[in-house]
Amino acid sequence: MTAGNLIVKSNIKKAVKELDKEKKVTSVAEEVGTALEMKVENILVEAIKRAKANQRRTLQARDL
Repeated sequence: MTAGNLIVKSNIKKAVKELDKEKKVTSVAEEVGTALEMKVENILVEAIKRAKANQRRTLQARDL
C-alpha cells in the first residue's frame, strides 16, 4: 500500500537536527524515511476507519 510520497525525505535530517537539542544524532539512515512513510500511512488508515465508523466523510484531527 502506498499513498505516494507523504514524507519529504530531504526534510527528515533537517527535522532531526532541529529536534535534537543536544546535537548527539549527526546522521539519518536511508530506511528512516521508508519507516516513517509506513507509520504515517498506518496512522491515516486508522484515522479513515474512525471517520467512517463515525459516519463522517471528512477526516478530522481527532481521528488521528
